[in-house]
Amino acid sequence: MSSDPIWFQPAPRPSRVPEAPALPERERVALTVDGREVEVARGDTLLEACRKLGIDVPTLCWLETLTPVNACRVCVVELEGARTLVPACSRKAEPGMKVLSDSTRVRRARKVVYELLASSVDLSTAPGLDRRMAAYGARPDRFGAGATVARPVKIDNDLYVRDYGKCVLCYKCVEACGTDAQNTFAIAVAGRGFGAGISTEHDVPLPDSACVYCGNCIAVCPTGALMAKPEHELRAAGRWNEAAQTVTDTICGYCGVGCTLTVHVQDERIVKVTSPLDNQVTHGNLCVKGRFGFEFVHLGRPR
Repeated sequence: MSSDPIWFQPAPRPSRVPEAPALPERERVALTVDGREVEVARGDTLLEACRKLGIDVPTLCWLETLTPVNACRVCVVELEGARTLVPACSRKAEPGMKVLSDSTRVRRARKVVYELLASSVDLSTAPGLDRRMAAYGARPDRFGAGATVARPVKIDNDLYVRDYGKCVLCYKCVEACGTDAQNTFAIAVAGRGFGAGISTEHDVPLPDSACVYCGNCIAVCPTGALMAKPEHELRAAGRWNEAAQTVTDTICGYCGVGCTLTVHVQDERIVKVTSPLDNQVTHGNLCVKGRFGFEFVHLGRPR
């Protein structure tokens, strides 16, 4: 028998890395989408049923990591027996449902939504939205010659810029700042009608608000209304070139959580840091250090 005290004896190594237990199997629900039968788990949405069939249903205010708020209405589908079109992102699938994802009525509704949005705000930095609008034949000029909701750009901190002239009130940033991710509640929707907008409490500058600068609101914004300052400056100078950027995944070194960082590099400089939505550690979320704490890499290098 060893004479060493028991507290010096090494603990046995686990045979494998611990994993979360598998979720219980859910009951299956059968329905029909565009004449094709599909089965999904009870509790899944019509959007998930459409995507299981490979049907491309557009979304704007929806994100898989956030609670649906049914704000934009571009994901509407036609449900047999329903008086109105229903939002696919939140309507739960039920047995025997018959759904049309691309009927004349659905296409007309989506077209008008795109036209109303583009006639009221600047959508020039909304990724892929121009292709969506072209696919539906949307003509925003039918409702006016230019954007009607014009607001000055807010630059009151060194990390990110708020350009609410591009905001479509999708509520994603509010959800990410609230119970879905950060639980900071620094922002909310204030006002009504054309006067509605995202605001800090009493519209104070960000440095005076509850904002912790995690940037998770930037990560979920679909239009570029919220944008990291380096990207905003490069766009303003006409030098933003996403096609020329390299994208590399790495692990954040600031603490022991092990968040995955997706580093975007242009002209040998880091211009943006994001995180994958499907990552089990981050689900797309980061802290202020992980998202913005990369400038030390450039010390001594010309801009």
